[in-house]
Amino acid sequence: MNLIVAVDSAWAIGREGDQLCYIPPDLKRFQRRTTGHPVLLGRKTLATFPGGRPLKKRRNLILSRDPAFAPEGGEIYGTLSAALAAAPEDTFVIGGASVYQQTLAQCDTAYVTKIHTTFPGADRFFPNLDQDPAWEVAEEEGPYVWGAFAYTYYTYQRRQR
Repeated sequence: MNLIVAVDSAWAIGREGDQLCYIPPDLKRFQRRTTGHPVLLGRKTLATFPGGRPLKKRRNLILSRDPAFAPEGGEIYGTLSAALAAAPEDTFVIGGASVYQQTLAQCDTAYVTKIHTTFPGADRFFPNLDQDPAWEVAEEEGPYVWGAFAYTYYTYQRRQR
């Protein structure tokens, strides 16, 4: 499996239930990378999407313990093990923090957008792959600037197991 995430300098990914910022070129990259592939996400992450609806042109595997939760266009799984059993190899994990934490060991490639700033008040974090000996940077692209934000794309690969 793969994962895709945008982090700040402290590896923060969210604040008060939302992303730290929205960088249109990064959102387009996210769309290009994930379109045509299944995505695995939590219910709270789904709530941050426009209209709270599943992403188009992707099979949406959504984790939720609420049996009444049934968004059109999404497949709901009550447990991570059930979702992982349904997730093909080309699945992208797209958040949130808890889903990333629980699935990192199953992923071999991580597409990370590092935003070169620290957002005050961030309350959700992604594991720092630079400090994890299981991961190494395979590619680096950038830096780029959009508005007030400078950012760089990194592709991390899991070292041979």
